Amino acid sequence: MTDVLKVEFYTKEDGACPIEEFLMSLDKAQMAKTTWTIAALQQHGWKLREPYSKSLDDGIFELRSQAKSGDTRVLYFFIASNAAVLTNGFIKQTRKTPRSELKTALKYRADYERRKGK
Repeated sequence: MTDVLKVEFYTKEDGACPIEEFLMSLDKAQMAKTTWTIAALQQHGWKLREPYSKSLDDGIFELRSQAKSGDTRVLYFFIASNAAVLTNGFIKQTRKTPRSELKTALKYRADYERRKGK
């Protein structure tokens, strides 16, 4: 039996969970596709590649899913070899991932590492 990657949602110090808020904002089709892609990450971990996962910059990756109502992206990073933290998500509207979304993921990762002890 293969090991399943542990996936956790980043939570801010005030208890807010940006990725949960994003997921709850999606329509049914987007939610289904995005949830399927998260499950694929759990199943395949580091081995998940395009078209479902893509390395962006500085250890930040994006989960990619497509639905007729819009493409979604969920940014994440790995901790250790058996866990990933989902940070933030957005509905894709441009060819490239907006720099602001990447900066948000990097900020959340820094906060996560500070509070959890790298």
